Amino acid sequence: MRVKQKVDLDRWARKPHFEFFSKFDEPYYGVCVRVDCTAAYAKAKREGCSFFLYYLYQSIAAANTVKAFRLRIEDEDVVLYDKIDGGSTAPRDNGTFGFAYYPFTDDMQAFMAESSQELQRVRETTGLERRKVTNLIRYSVLPWIDFTSLSHARRFTAGDSCPWITFGKMTETDGRRSMPMSVHVHHALVDGVDVGAYIDAFQRLMNEE
Repeated sequence: MRVKQKVDLDRWARKPHFEFFSKFDEPYYGVCVRVDCTAAYAKAKREGCSFFLYYLYQSIAAANTVKAFRLRIEDEDVVLYDKIDGGSTAPRDNGTFGFAYYPFTDDMQAFMAESSQELQRVRETTGLERRKVTNLIRYSVLPWIDFTSLSHARRFTAGDSCPWITFGKMTETDGRRSMPMSVHVHHALVDGVDVGAYIDAFQRLMNEE
């Protein structure tokens, strides 16, 4: 069970920014960057694990180190979660997809095992099951596209405040592997410095050998 605490807006330095951006029709903004995954890909293959689940784990781990990525808007309150999890699209054999949910744990091997079971479960279902939780990052994967920009289908009345992270096609140039990544965040909660901190933290974890 995740623990959350309400942020005291009157004592929060970002209160003016929250009030300003939360009134926008489209409060989300996004950036696209390239992530070097040479070491991460080699490590995943060496250990015989799914590369997707490996970099997904590292992405969630990196996001948990950035306080702004653990903030959410619930009703009219801002809350801070102690931990956030992940949710992603999961492809099915019939060409459709479902939504998988990945509780985060500091134990990578346990995460891998539980997430593999979750992917298999979703592949064997139909429809679009969605969990009514906000303490997650919404992931998508486009392994067919080496994109340089990206936008999301959004229902503005839904009141979402979760970060959206998308990974693209991995390519190789001069012996180095990389893939595009887009990060979309709610500006009432997350500033550019926070996105930069997440990207740097994620790249450091991807560089581990």
